[in-house]
Amino acid sequence: MNEQFLTQEKFDELQKELETLRKEKMPYLAKRIDEARQMGDLSENAEYHAAREELGWVNGRVLEVEQILMNAKIIQKSSSDRVSLGSTIEVLLNSQKMKFTIVGAQEAEPAIGKISNESPLGKAFLEKKKGDIVNVEVPAGVITYEICDIT
Repeated sequence: MNEQFLTQEKFDELQKELETLRKEKMPYLAKRIDEARQMGDLSENAEYHAAREELGWVNGRVLEVEQILMNAKIIQKSSSDRVSLGSTIEVLLNSQKMKFTIVGAQEAEPAIGKISNESPLGKAFLEKKKGDIVNVEVPAGVITYEICDIT
């Protein structure tokens, strides 16, 4: 698995999720499975099958979060004049200002302006400077952004 770029905040959030899954969710589901087993015939026991399915999902999520944390690289904000991972940029698009923060793929949320460094838009902004014009090819054509500020 490749490096997983995370902010310290996201790293801490994933550690807390992992702890919750291990210390709360897994024991709760194990208890539910045990109680359902005691009800008798397992072939028609919906509670038993639902709890087993949920436990399977939780086990998978635990493995996924462990892998992410094992391969995590914390994003260090730089005071560079170039766009990098962790930068928040203000851009102009058709005389409308927008803000984006360049983050790792694990915490990308385009709806709130967090874009992945691996996305076409994120890749296009990386290493650019204030005042640069950035052209991004999308299915509908080319979108042109001007970088107004980098923080």
